Amino acid sequence: MSKLEQRELIIIGGGSAGLAAAIQAYDEGVRDILILERDEFLGGILNQCIHNGFGLHEFKEQLSGPEYAERFINRLKERHIDYRLKAMVIAVTRDKIVSYTCEEDGYVQVQANAIVLATGCYERSAGAIAIPGDRPVGVITAGQAQHYLNIDGYLVGKKVFILGSGDIGLIMARRMVLEGAKVLGVAEIMPYSNGLNRNIVQCLIDFDIPLFLSHSVSRIVGKEKLEKIIISQVDANFNFIAGTEKEFEVDTLLLSIGLIPNNYLLDNIGVIPSKTRGAVVNEHLETMIGGVFSCGNVLHVHDLVDFVSEEGRLAGHSAALYLAGKLKKSGNYLKTIPLNGISYIVPQYVNIDNIEDKVALKFRPVKPLKDIWLITKIDGVVVKKQFKPYLIPSEMVDVSLDKALFHSGNQELTLETEAKV
Repeated sequence: MSKLEQRELIIIGGGSAGLAAAIQAYDEGVRDILILERDEFLGGILNQCIHNGFGLHEFKEQLSGPEYAERFINRLKERHIDYRLKAMVIAVTRDKIVSYTCEEDGYVQVQANAIVLATGCYERSAGAIAIPGDRPVGVITAGQAQHYLNIDGYLVGKKVFILGSGDIGLIMARRMVLEGAKVLGVAEIMPYSNGLNRNIVQCLIDFDIPLFLSHSVSRIVGKEKLEKIIISQVDANFNFIAGTEKEFEVDTLLLSIGLIPNNYLLDNIGVIPSKTRGAVVNEHLETMIGGVFSCGNVLHVHDLVDFVSEEGRLAGHSAALYLAGKLKKSGNYLKTIPLNGISYIVPQYVNIDNIEDKVALKFRPVKPLKDIWLITKIDGVVVKKQFKPYLIPSEMVDVSLDKALFHSGNQELTLETEAKV
């Protein structure tokens, strides 16, 4: 067997998280970096997001997706960081050997000293939720429709209905109207929208597109091409309620029914997934495999790209610390546990010996909540109590905890909500 190529840091994914990680690691002294991006351009999903609203946190101005990506790509090129396009990573081993193929290099195996996984997420399909009925042409995910329209220039339909009120679905509702299509409505199985409030207003209310809450598609009808759909109201257990059917003649059904972290590379080598379906990580975003870090939408789905970039920077910083031998290996671990009202927490555990200044906890509530206390405890003792006028599942929340709150021997940290009396 020929000698493996050696790289100090390999970043898998050249989207917003991967770009930010590479730039941060470079700025902290890591020079031998290789980004592997499977698409033909850097930037990831940003390239097809031509609407504005990106960069309000990162750049203090509104940018389109391509504009946001361009700023990071320019920084990358200024630093002469190496990257490969159309590079498909086939496998990663537990001892950090990365196998990939691309036109430029052919089939390559590289031994990395550290890896940052930034592979993003993918969309759930009709099969994933087993929508009853036929399987005609015209049923497509909202993100794929966005690519067809904004990248390839194809209008996927003229009479459109959207299932799911995720942000991509809401944005595509507006986009389809602007391109001349008729959007007949949006159905959402939950009793609340899963999109950001600003997108509900700007994409549905401003265009008089009806939103049917607690509804889902109960049947798809069409032999070869989609002819119509039937939606029905659902009960608290998400069962269809007889007699609530509504019929729509459409040629296109767009699905915005959730995103799943694209974590197959770590799944395939037995890295335990968390509730988010991303990897279990510590406060430095390091997985259970030393020197392998995860960030962005492959770790947990974010609502704003600015937060993806922020998390990418943390991963790049952490990789630089690891390569410099500054991350300690110890048994001084504290587990984070979501309790009442909290869906998940990232990170899932904290290495107390490696805390720098603060620990940032990111989480989502299980449902919309109003006028509640957000309570953080360490080993049962309240260390932080914050009043929140509202929390909604579509917006990620964070809690920052000072290093001084943690002590050797701490076992668990809990996060929960409590109604304000």
